[in-house]
Amino acid sequence: MGSRHFPARTVLFEREPSGVTYRVPALLYIPCMAKLLAFAEERLSIDDAHANLLVLRRGTFLRNYVEWEDMRALETATLKHHRSMNPCPVYDEFTGIVFLFFTAVLGKTSEAYQIITGQNVARLCYVSSSDQGRSWSKVTDLTQQVIGRSITDWATFALGPGHGIQLKSGRLLVPAYTYHIDCKECFGKLCKTTPHSFTFYSDDHGQRWRFGEFIPNLPTVECQMVSVDEEDGSNVLYCNARSPLGFRVQALSTDDGAVFHLGQLVQRLVEPPHGCHGSIIGFPAPLFYAPSSPYSRWTMSLGSQLQDHQQLAGSKEPSPSSSHYEIHDSMSSAVSCGGQEQPEPGAASKSIFLFQTPTWVLYSHPTSSRSRINMGVYLSTFPRDADSWTEPWVIYEGPSAYSDLAYIELTYSEFSATGIPAIAFACLYENGTRSPYEQISFSMFTLYDVIQNIPLKATSPDPKHHLYKKKRGRSCVTS
Repeated sequence: MGSRHFPARTVLFEREPSGVTYRVPALLYIPCMAKLLAFAEERLSIDDAHANLLVLRRGTFLRNYVEWEDMRALETATLKHHRSMNPCPVYDEFTGIVFLFFTAVLGKTSEAYQIITGQNVARLCYVSSSDQGRSWSKVTDLTQQVIGRSITDWATFALGPGHGIQLKSGRLLVPAYTYHIDCKECFGKLCKTTPHSFTFYSDDHGQRWRFGEFIPNLPTVECQMVSVDEEDGSNVLYCNARSPLGFRVQALSTDDGAVFHLGQLVQRLVEPPHGCHGSIIGFPAPLFYAPSSPYSRWTMSLGSQLQDHQQLAGSKEPSPSSSHYEIHDSMSSAVSCGGQEQPEPGAASKSIFLFQTPTWVLYSHPTSSRSRINMGVYLSTFPRDADSWTEPWVIYEGPSAYSDLAYIELTYSEFSATGIPAIAFACLYENGTRSPYEQISFSMFTLYDVIQNIPLKATSPDPKHHLYKKKRGRSCVTS
């Protein structure tokens, strides 16, 4: 493995001397225009109750670096007397429209207060953009239209946070969770609730939205989802959710998110106390891998092939503030973007990768079970198997918390006729030296980096984590 490798890091949002803090990152990549949209909450302090506006930085992926525009506030993404929280963008590749969903919460009412009293003051809202985030529509409040009378059974709810996805069918999915009211005025308490993850979805390109059924059995909160193609040609929707049980929870849907089967604990993916948001992203598996076992798939023939292709590694260590990445040999090709032909100024590398049906999944999350520290990425070659996750590659050593991933397919001009791409990822994550909430940083790395830096030796789940045998019910999210 050699010396430890950390990818280049660019700080996009940083706590101001006045105390203004940026939290809850969300990242969206628009491939046809090679645009990156990085969102965050602007808070007047670190406190959830002091959330204010949503902010955006647009990036353009040019050759071997990302050029970032200045930060700007999204002034239309707000309701009067409400604070805007939990940015959750989703891109419709058929129409070219970006929907930025968010939760609008009345005044400074905390999530904990809503859970205790059952008085829901959250609203389901979105703004949209048809020009890759340059301009945004007025806000649309979908609460009554989509949730309707069900809101009386929800103590509160929130979105994502982080990116939503679009399925091959065109369905748009926005991950969400709610604290469902199980009993009012139980045992002298005002309200008993249980958190459940679910989806909002649209089958008509965002004109109408509905919500699916909850993950039924285990308490789940902030979540993200991936559409997973499997070797036998089947497809499942995979949900990975934060939980208070000491480990992540995963659940599968075979009808694109309308109904989820029972959730299960993923004991290879630990949670810090009270949990933390994490991100998942799916991508097509490389052809060269051995199917003998989930863990050996990437360590055998794929790993040996990659040894001869150092140009993918990006192993030179740029300065911490650099936006440059070691991904070479740019190309320009015409691809469809919202039904129109547009130039793509993306960068690319020579690659040995050929693609087949199966989907692999990358996951980002703090790696410690004791605190929010050491941001890591994990790889699964067969995500429906809860034991398929590798050990993490730590991409930032120090306090870190929420993150969001994006998948970037880089097509090299020499192989453009056959469409053979290289695989890269971007990660937007909270980090700092004394606190996880000092900065929001951006890093890019390739699949080669992931494979080269993940420890080969798998370890057993921590036997100390038996909290799930004792804990049930209410689990207030403290972001």
